[in-house]
Amino acid sequence: MFGLTNKNKGPKQNTKKRSRRSKGPALYNEQQNLGAARAANTKSDAGRKPLRKTKRKSAKLSKGVTKQANHLTSNMRDAMVKVTQLRRAERRNREAVAIAKTTPAMTLKRLVRPEQVGDWMSRLNRSLTFDLGIDLGTANILIYAKGKGLVLDEPAYIARDDKTGDILALGETARTMVGRTPKGISVIRPVKAGVIADYDMTEFMLKYFIRSVVPASRLMKTRIIVCVPSGITPVEKRAILEALLRTGAKKTVLIEEPLAAAMGTGLNDAQQVGAMVVDVGGGTTDIAVLCDTGVVVSESLRIGGDSFNDSIIRYIRRKKRLIIGQLTAEEIKVAVGTVDRRARERVIEVRGRDSGSGLPKMVSVNSLEIQRALEAQVMNILEAIKGILEKTPPELVAAIIDHGIILTGGGALVDGLDRVITRSIGVASYLVESPRYAVIKGVAKALDEMSQLRDTLDELQ
Repeated sequence: MFGLTNKNKGPKQNTKKRSRRSKGPALYNEQQNLGAARAANTKSDAGRKPLRKTKRKSAKLSKGVTKQANHLTSNMRDAMVKVTQLRRAERRNREAVAIAKTTPAMTLKRLVRPEQVGDWMSRLNRSLTFDLGIDLGTANILIYAKGKGLVLDEPAYIARDDKTGDILALGETARTMVGRTPKGISVIRPVKAGVIADYDMTEFMLKYFIRSVVPASRLMKTRIIVCVPSGITPVEKRAILEALLRTGAKKTVLIEEPLAAAMGTGLNDAQQVGAMVVDVGGGTTDIAVLCDTGVVVSESLRIGGDSFNDSIIRYIRRKKRLIIGQLTAEEIKVAVGTVDRRARERVIEVRGRDSGSGLPKMVSVNSLEIQRALEAQVMNILEAIKGILEKTPPELVAAIIDHGIILTGGGALVDGLDRVITRSIGVASYLVESPRYAVIKGVAKALDEMSQLRDTLDELQ
């Protein structure tokens, strides 16, 4: 049929020109309809093309914005994750970091434990470790070295230049300069009332004394036990620990002075024991009730040998019109000092400066006058002992009556203190042998169990 196409072959090309009218009417109408449809499609395509381009452009733009938004979101998520990780790391470091900066050698020793590297390493570590016991007192510093005994006993005094800050003298040499220094040089005591008053000077003094008794090769391998008053606060403990860490200590343990004094008197060897210890030091008086398991009740007073000297200075200035210094007051306390009214009267000649004229003057002072000067301080100690006994369990009170009250410390050497406590409390009190060294003897016994003691720095953290 004319106009039909074969499936296998292409349409036949008709080279003859024929008029549209010569074709049939149906074919003519069909062609007219096809032409109109093509024209309509062309118009519609011409109208749609700009719309299609706009949609493609908007689609491209939306895809770009979405990609950028996803990229920013992922970056923000990564940044938040990093910030969270950093905060966690800082929190862990803040919880685990020591209160003082440690050297790499100290960090290595803390990380490498002997039990992790073998028995032979443990034996080598023990052979290189140097154990020290320190009685950080207000008036004196005592250092005990394990295997050597008492290696240092020096007054806790430092002489320094106020302008340059240079240290001129330490220990006994600095003590002899008290009240005799020119302008610009001051003699200070960095430890007052059993706690650190001047941190920098305390650190320097500890470094100087420790290096004088510990070889330089072993300086970073020392383990130290330090005695502190029973009423010390956590802040004051951290100050002492920080000063010790800066000296290069590997392990530091703080022990209460009454407990160390009881160990020094041999109470730790007894079973089912109950006793009261009164440790009268240079700056504090520690009163504690102890049993075989530890300290039951304790109290710390800011009364000691220094407050006794201050009371003597005030009394002589008020009654005798004479101004004296700390060293003179210490000499008076040792020579004629007493706290017992029934004590034998003794007299001493005291020289000083007249408070009215400013001229040199000499007066006589007897022991009864010193007793009146120290009476208020002793009464405070007696009231504290009574208060501790009121808080003590009845079973331990019975044991205290059997064993009595133990007096230790250099301040307990004042004449008549044991007799006054016995009459006032009704319980026998006695002064131990070598009361100044009772605390350091207890520290020496604690050094034998150094490996079982826990580091105080870990407890505070």
